[in-house]
Amino acid sequence: MTLTNTPRRYGAVARAFHWTVALLILTAIGLGLVANGIALTDAASAARKATLFSWHKTLGITAFLLAVLRILWALTQARPVPLHPARRLETLAAEGVHWMLYVSMVAVPLTGWVHHAALDGFAPILWPFGQGLPFVPKSESVAQAAGFLHWAFTKLLIASVLLHIAGALKHALIDRDGTLSRMLTGHEAGGTAAHPRGPAFVAVALYAAALAGALVLNPAATGQAAQPPQAVAGDNWQVGQGSIAFRLRQMGAEVEGSFASWSAEITFDETPVEGRNGRVRVTIDMASVALGSVTDQATGAEFFDVGTHPTAVFEAGILPSGDGYVAEGTLTLRGVERPVTLPFTLTVEGDRATMAGEVTLDRRDFGIGAGYADEETVGFAVTVGVALVATRG
Repeated sequence: MTLTNTPRRYGAVARAFHWTVALLILTAIGLGLVANGIALTDAASAARKATLFSWHKTLGITAFLLAVLRILWALTQARPVPLHPARRLETLAAEGVHWMLYVSMVAVPLTGWVHHAALDGFAPILWPFGQGLPFVPKSESVAQAAGFLHWAFTKLLIASVLLHIAGALKHALIDRDGTLSRMLTGHEAGGTAAHPRGPAFVAVALYAAALAGALVLNPAATGQAAQPPQAVAGDNWQVGQGSIAFRLRQMGAEVEGSFASWSAEITFDETPVEGRNGRVRVTIDMASVALGSVTDQATGAEFFDVGTHPTAVFEAGILPSGDGYVAEGTLTLRGVERPVTLPFTLTVEGDRATMAGEVTLDRRDFGIGAGYADEETVGFAVTVGVALVATRG
């Protein structure tokens, strides 16, 4: 068995790369199509959809890594010559499809990977190396642009694969030449001919046009912009900036979410009166939740049920506790009221206060995700973090 290529046949390494990457790409396309067709009707369908997308992403990245190795190998090898150089249009078309496939093998999984890395919340990649990418921020706009490019490039990939298969069948069934056998068994075929260079530039230009078109047709993300928290008149502390975020585990991977819109009523004094330093009431607009690619699912009846319960309210007294404080009171979420104690640190410098606290809740206490009875798909524990900066009013 010969490992390397010659001008008349493909070596064993090139053939192994070709068929392995082809199998991965076809399987990933199939998984993606099936997963897209699954409607989110209950916990079982959501788990099935997430599992299929996890495998789709994992196989896609595997195909990407192997495709890069394949391209690097190809750069060191001779390319078997066209079998019918006299058929100029056919040769140019075959070369164009060939280069389209090379570009597709990199562009399609890479844009999908960027889309995944820019979001939290759905179908983790099944590997232990983390879910992010260097230089790719967590950003709805980045995810939206990458997702649109992935969609557009996938259409070019599918077209290229279908044309490639059609060409291979033509050579095998109509021409009955050695084109397919060169890639199947390493059979020698062909004489002497040069590869035209034009199709490579055409393929790159076509992808560049798709890129430009996608960026023009896909407007910048118009998701809810984070609104500054509002303090209610009459309180003696005005919140200038802050965040309410949460994290949980979904299919074994940690995902993060946040609320863009909320208001706070805060009364606080460094000197406690009857054991209390003040009180706090926070009202959260549940429709402002952001949880990556599953934001719509999070607002649905299975989880936050925003249509029925548009707000959540945390009311608590502020008490000293060791070197910090606790906000001890009740959280009303999804129509369910439960006691919650939030420990937090507070630094007061003149009329400016900086606060940070964290508490872990159990989603089952509020009837959230009741159909997800185990932690394999959606974890029970949800860690809520609050941070804000306020000034004395």
